[in-house]
Amino acid sequence: MYRSTLLLVLTLSSFLFLHLPSKGQSDPLPRISVEGNQFVRADGQEIVFRGLNASDPDKLAQEGHWNKAYFEEMKRWNANLVRFPIHPTAWARRGMEDYLKLLDQGVQWAGELGIYVILDWHSIGNLRSQLYQHPMYETDKKQTFEFWRTMGKHFGDNTTVAFYELFNEPTTFNGQLGTCSWAQWKEILEEMIVIVRANGGKGIPLVAGFNWAYDLTPVKWDPIEAEGIAYVSHPYPQKRPQPWADKWTKDWGYVKATYPVILTEVGFAEADEKGAHIPVISDASYGEAITSYCDDRDISYVLWVFDPQWAPGLFTDWTYKLSKQGEYFKPKLKEYKY
Repeated sequence: MYRSTLLLVLTLSSFLFLHLPSKGQSDPLPRISVEGNQFVRADGQEIVFRGLNASDPDKLAQEGHWNKAYFEEMKRWNANLVRFPIHPTAWARRGMEDYLKLLDQGVQWAGELGIYVILDWHSIGNLRSQLYQHPMYETDKKQTFEFWRTMGKHFGDNTTVAFYELFNEPTTFNGQLGTCSWAQWKEILEEMIVIVRANGGKGIPLVAGFNWAYDLTPVKWDPIEAEGIAYVSHPYPQKRPQPWADKWTKDWGYVKATYPVILTEVGFAEADEKGAHIPVISDASYGEAITSYCDDRDISYVLWVFDPQWAPGLFTDWTYKLSKQGEYFKPKLKEYKY
């Protein structure tokens, strides 16, 4: 009897915790939705996002940088969006309740500063075969589906959380991680969308294609069968040789004629900088090309990454000393008026 009562109490406690509204909603930001190929606010006004990628909240918390000052620096860069890359292994290690507390803090700080949030399930690999590029990205369909069920329940009514990026970078790594057709990937994505929405998620699902979230060519003949979604690309400079613009249009930019597009990772490193080994070697000519391309088409983008250890970084230490890409992108972001 005692054990049954205890189990009931623990089950109810977990249920109530998941269904508690997340923090930061005393003065909520307007809900973002999809209208045609645009993101719009609740008042119908179109909005284009210019944002920054945080590093994993778990990493930042361990290092003492998960605080409001971090978000205030983002605000000084004039970002109106921040992406939280949540690694499956960090989620499992910290545990759901503790990790949700980190996310609640971050969402609250962002909302107070007028910055919207992307929740990103940050895995790289093939969810169908369950083979990944590095152990930090290890997950499976059950954990992934459970994660999105949790996000739907916990953040579903939170208007600061505008986007759910369902899977960071799908890739078969030229067969090294097995096989996955677009039709198979599409089926998995559509199931994730059903799960997050059935559990109360009102944010916009973000969908990436293969080649490490670069290639959206299959959308032309077989789009995701769900309303109110947006598509993602990560057009790092090494993906295509210069000149880039026509190739970008062919590979992913054409999608903007029909659906919203958001580049959730954009960035470069010069040859002598951290990140050149990835490789994402380029210079400010890439920054000028990608920002001009996006500005001409009202395509949203999010810079990688607001951290000096991860690459390519926008600054080189925690005094926020700018890297070469930071020297280009910070003043560029400050030009925008929202």
